[in-house]
Amino acid sequence: MLQPDPDPSLCRALAADLEAAGYRTERLRAAWGSAADGALGRGHALPARRALAQDTGALAVIARLFGLGDEVTADEASRALPSVGVDGLAALGLAERTGDVVRPRVLIRPQAYVDDDGAGEWLVAGDLDEAALGGPLPEDHVLSVGQASLTLAGLQLTGSVGRALDVGTGCGIQALRARRAAASVVATDVSERALRFTRLNALVNGVDGIQTRRGDMFAPVAGETFERIVSNPPFVITPRVDGVPAYEYRDGGRVGDGLTAEFIAGVGAHLAAGGTAQLLANWESRDGVAGLDRVRGWVDASDIPLDAWIVERELLDPVAYAELWIRDGGTVPGTPGYDELLGAWLDDFQARGVAEIGFGYILLRRPAMGAPTLARYERIGQPLADGGLGAHLGRALAAHDRLSALDDAGLAASTLVVAADVTEARHHLPGAEAPSVIELRQGGGFARVLEVDPALAGLVGACDGDLPVGPLIAAIADLLEVDEAALRADLLPRVRELVFCGFLGFA
Repeated sequence: MLQPDPDPSLCRALAADLEAAGYRTERLRAAWGSAADGALGRGHALPARRALAQDTGALAVIARLFGLGDEVTADEASRALPSVGVDGLAALGLAERTGDVVRPRVLIRPQAYVDDDGAGEWLVAGDLDEAALGGPLPEDHVLSVGQASLTLAGLQLTGSVGRALDVGTGCGIQALRARRAAASVVATDVSERALRFTRLNALVNGVDGIQTRRGDMFAPVAGETFERIVSNPPFVITPRVDGVPAYEYRDGGRVGDGLTAEFIAGVGAHLAAGGTAQLLANWESRDGVAGLDRVRGWVDASDIPLDAWIVERELLDPVAYAELWIRDGGTVPGTPGYDELLGAWLDDFQARGVAEIGFGYILLRRPAMGAPTLARYERIGQPLADGGLGAHLGRALAAHDRLSALDDAGLAASTLVVAADVTEARHHLPGAEAPSVIELRQGGGFARVLEVDPALAGLVGACDGDLPVGPLIAAIADLLEVDEAALRADLLPRVRELVFCGFLGFA
């Protein structure tokens, strides 16, 4: 069922009621308890439901209605949401009344964020999930905020820009995040239902400057360019056969990983000089060709030369991948249709010779001038520190640009400092005086752990913003009694890597 186009005055009334009730993450966690909060994150609402069962306060009523997807009485809803009222909820398409019972048609949940400008929370509406529906999702389901949404929101670069584009906006969470740094945002989707959720969420959160347009990929912005493009596209690889649900929020209608390839091929024409594009994606390892190498081929084939930084975060075999997305749609093992869906996925992968499916982050940039200078394709599987990566990615790009302008003599003349989140760990065999392993550990960013030798460890330890790199290398060569020129040739490329990764910074 299509959502009504949201009425601004009713959205303001709803926002006022939710604010008055204290409908925020920490208040909810306190209301139903940390154990129930953890269970809810795993898709189990019963503990939270039990915790709120006897509470008739406004926060508990709203939490039951829009946090858990449970029905409440009309009297409870009227008292908890006096400004918008039950009729207002119905007019917004958020709930429906039958006699004395009010049933939710959507979920509205607070979503916290932190960026360079501070911390806050949005209230984000989306369709009822499988826990609230008690079964599989409809194909036109508009997802609220999932883990992938949170990941991309945290990845978004944080520097101010003029125009931004959100391709495949869904409920609008990426558009809201992009608007924090952009003067205006165009949000597109093939689903008019999704676009109405985007407009609703923008109005409820008092965010202006977001324009919605309907259409596939870059068709709604033909001939236009943007300084920043973000996309959590419907990248899930889905068999193109009858009987397999084509969920709009995750299935872009292409064969295999064709959506990712198509996005990379088309995005350059819509990037202003110096503009960036960020997206989440899947890619297949096919017939002996690794997924990252296939992505490299797509970037190299772009009509617009692009800088590229691709991070593969996860690799799944075809069975695990299929199981993940069949469960995501609300069908679990042992229920009707599960085996048929699993078989369809495995047949699809087998037909294309797919051995593994990668998931990761894609960052592309149209150079402001000249040819691309960044082509980085890497696997980073370790758990990451809490907090978004957007600021870290921005610093890395800035460091890359500065390093690209420096030859070895310029780098040797530079003064560096160790980042505040870097620590050193030394591992000794029992009774040994010298360490067998020296590690540099990064507390933020990608939480990298690098094994280094004594010379590089000594150089990093001496980077305190006092002496340039060149004299430090000379002193270390003298201390270790090695050739200075050879040590310089060995260390400078590794220093470049440490600066790019954020272990070292320019003083």
